[in-house]
Amino acid sequence: MSGIPGRREARELLDGNGLSPNRSLGQHFVVDPNTVRRIARLAAVGPGDRVVEVGAGLGALTLALAETGASVTAVEIDRGLVPVLRGIVEPAGVTVVEGDAMALDWDALLDGAEWVLVANLPYNVATPLIADLLRDVPAIARMLVMVQREAGERLVARPGDEAYGGVSVRVAYWAEVAIVGRVPASVFLPRPEVESVLVELRRRAQPAAPDVDRQRLFALVAAGFGQRRKMLRRSLAGLVDPEAFAAADVRPEARAEELDLGAWARLARASPPRPSAGSLRDI
Repeated sequence: MSGIPGRREARELLDGNGLSPNRSLGQHFVVDPNTVRRIARLAAVGPGDRVVEVGAGLGALTLALAETGASVTAVEIDRGLVPVLRGIVEPAGVTVVEGDAMALDWDALLDGAEWVLVANLPYNVATPLIADLLRDVPAIARMLVMVQREAGERLVARPGDEAYGGVSVRVAYWAEVAIVGRVPASVFLPRPEVESVLVELRRRAQPAAPDVDRQRLFALVAAGFGQRRKMLRRSLAGLVDPEAFAAADVRPEARAEELDLGAWARLARASPPRPSAGSLRDI
């Protein structure tokens, strides 16, 4: 096969190799060449850039990225699909890695260079994977990810938005983020029942609140959004002393969705952790 596989070619590849989209892996293959080329343009990569793709599938987006002249490494977890993927993209100079993106040794794979991640992320792992990469893999300077619309809205939400939550605050700590495009369900095989969006994340040169204890900050965020209908003086009871609200210029009657990252950071500075308060998983 030559060129980017469309819907007919994708069906032939799957049928000819006794394969079908794996529901447990959340597989929805993009089967429209125009769409993957648009994503590659939005990724703004070219010769000299290193791109890592997660969930390469049948290689449509992979080939579109390779067409830009960038050096592309494609990660795929589906053992049955990997040989088919290799046959499609290795002639274009792509390196294929079989593995689970949630468990990869990213430091070894990326080898300290600066990378751009571009991916059609399975809906069931998109948010935790993005969070892990922002926290643990500084070599990834930018991401352009296709995710379920609801997940994308949570990533970019601001105070007052219905989708605003703990993940919105945590992403804002690490990156500048925006929705840069929408992808219709009609370009996927199989067609999903949800809408998809393209989200761009640009890692900050340093976190947005570098002087704040990160674990403390996100312990407060998790506690506040864990009981988001309650006023902060209730949801943060046992974590924040009453006088800390005034010191942080935060109303104790406010609710978690009213606070932006700056307010959460002020609250963390004004309320040092108590030895008995425990800790939550950092991000």
